[in-house]
Amino acid sequence: MWLRSSEPPETAATGGGFPTGSAAPGPSRRAVLAVLAVGVLTFALLQSMVLPVLPTLQERLGTTQSGVSWLITGNLLASAVATPIVGRLGDIHGRQRMLVVSLGTLGAGCLLCSSATSLPLMIGGRVLQGFGAAVAPLAFGIVRDVFPDRAVPRAISALSPMLALGAAAGLTLAGPVVGLLGVPWLFWLPMIAVLVAAVAAYRVVPPSTVRAPGRINWLAAALLTGWLVCMLLAVSWAPTRGWTSPTVLGLLACVAVFAPLWGAVELRSEQPLIDLRLMRLRVVWTANLVAVLLFFGVFAALVLVPQLLQTDPSAGYGFGASNTESGLLLLPQSAASFVLGLSAGWLAARIGFRRVLVVAALVGATGYATLALAHDQLWHVQVALVLAGAGLGLSQAALANVVVSGVPQNRTGVAGGMYANLRTIGGSLGTAVTTTVVTAGAGSDGVPAEGGYTAAFLVLAATAAAAALGALVIRGASRPSSAAVRG
Repeated sequence: MWLRSSEPPETAATGGGFPTGSAAPGPSRRAVLAVLAVGVLTFALLQSMVLPVLPTLQERLGTTQSGVSWLITGNLLASAVATPIVGRLGDIHGRQRMLVVSLGTLGAGCLLCSSATSLPLMIGGRVLQGFGAAVAPLAFGIVRDVFPDRAVPRAISALSPMLALGAAAGLTLAGPVVGLLGVPWLFWLPMIAVLVAAVAAYRVVPPSTVRAPGRINWLAAALLTGWLVCMLLAVSWAPTRGWTSPTVLGLLACVAVFAPLWGAVELRSEQPLIDLRLMRLRVVWTANLVAVLLFFGVFAALVLVPQLLQTDPSAGYGFGASNTESGLLLLPQSAASFVLGLSAGWLAARIGFRRVLVVAALVGATGYATLALAHDQLWHVQVALVLAGAGLGLSQAALANVVVSGVPQNRTGVAGGMYANLRTIGGSLGTAVTTTVVTAGAGSDGVPAEGGYTAAFLVLAATAAAAALGALVIRGASRPSSAAVRG
């Protein structure tokens, strides 16, 4: 929706015409932001740090490559199911309370993983960690509850880079931690951080004062779980089993049945789990479309780039990097994402969040195109990764601001959960599609042809460019006031 120039600065700063929170009494807002940052950072760390050490975990647990992949798949499924439900519970019972529960669940998952001696136990721990995935959307909602209107954009712009920083730290530190301390410490260290954050959240974060009356629609939750699980399993298995395999086609058929049923139940419900009516708001559906397109590339690149770096040069490309080395080579990308994410609020005050999103998507598209066309020298790859990281940092902060501020305050948890879920869906599709593209040209030795990576990165560049076009039609993503940036 368009903002009127006669609106007060606080409303215009939201980007959606809905009022944000007011200054909350009690603990320092900086202390609240620090607690939220630790929680979001640790969640992102746990999401990524298993990836580089999957071969080590496979050997430790005595399982197969297919079996160990469930440490990723199980976590992803739990995240997709739990995020909208916990987001809705946060709107009903209070976001501070559900943040403490989510952090505690992350800690319990870490404890189970650290002591697991079998694959089922380790998968159970990763599923528990997935149930804690609502930490980020809850944190964004708490910012809107606690901070005065003018400070919300800057606070969200400070939180968003924690996702990129945590993911980078996980990829970089996993190898050294396992090598020096052992596998249990891969989970003990985050467990300490997340439990400290849980206690601090209980003591420092004020209880939510804005709530949405109602209850959980469990029929909608069951149908949502059904189609999400079927869809994510389909896209996870498609690269290895084939998109036309009976299993994948059967799962997609279930999606075609469950998804419309879920939509019908939600639209008829007086207390929907996910209020699909929010999608009628132009600022909401356009921002979520941009999120799907952007994270199609983000998740896929997280898988493809380390594989490219670790490929033996005898294949005609690649650098033969180890797990630790490839993690270190990703640091410039993470640094660019972190720094640009912090500057998103400042930039938006000058050109508006919509233009920030357009610029971010185009910068990311340039990075992916560079990876596709020039990856025979390490500095080529580094330049491309810095561009991709800069685009990610700007877009994460801008999208979070647009989504959180574009809905009524008592629907922030639902909107944040929807946004997080669609990011996961976009990322899962991107990983599945590009993995299929890369492996399609693999030789008899199983090593992909260089052309597969070129084609995959061009696909990512195209989706990022499409995200730039999508950002152009966002309405309501106005620039925050300059006071929002100064804080």
